[in-house]
Amino acid sequence: MKTCKNMVNGLVLASALSLLPGMAAAELKIGFVDLAKLSENAPQIIAAQNKIDAEFSSREKELVELQRRVAKLEEGLTTDGAVLSESERNAKEREILGKRRELKRSQDEFRDDLNIRKNEMLRTVNVEIGNVIEAFAKSEKYDLILAQGVMYAGSKVDITEQVLKKLAE
Repeated sequence: MKTCKNMVNGLVLASALSLLPGMAAAELKIGFVDLAKLSENAPQIIAAQNKIDAEFSSREKELVELQRRVAKLEEGLTTDGAVLSESERNAKEREILGKRRELKRSQDEFRDDLNIRKNEMLRTVNVEIGNVIEAFAKSEKYDLILAQGVMYAGSKVDITEQVLKKLAE
């Protein structure tokens, strides 16, 4: 008899607890921001990318030119290698090896500098985007804004387009 009463009390308690999340959710205003979509479409990120592209375009052209020169030297060695003396051939091989090293070093420096600059710009832009999201959430009286780790967000709570509009202002 006592076991049956405990079971009924447990079911009543479980039923009451299952209603609480629904009641609490009705009182909360929750939004979701798709950070991947913001990263692709935010004007600040597009402007930052364009600035980085302009900043590094001359160095990239230099690298392409250096690659072209190395390829031309290698082609020349392949073409003329049979008619060159051993000392001339060795000199050409050393020159090509030196140019390859220079190219690799320049590519590594370029990649490192580019990554550092991108990270700097992204940090700055992400702070700005975070401030806009926070200001939007406060002005629209949101209790919770979710971004990462969300398995599903319906259109009712997805505020990404609204945040993009604010970012464009």
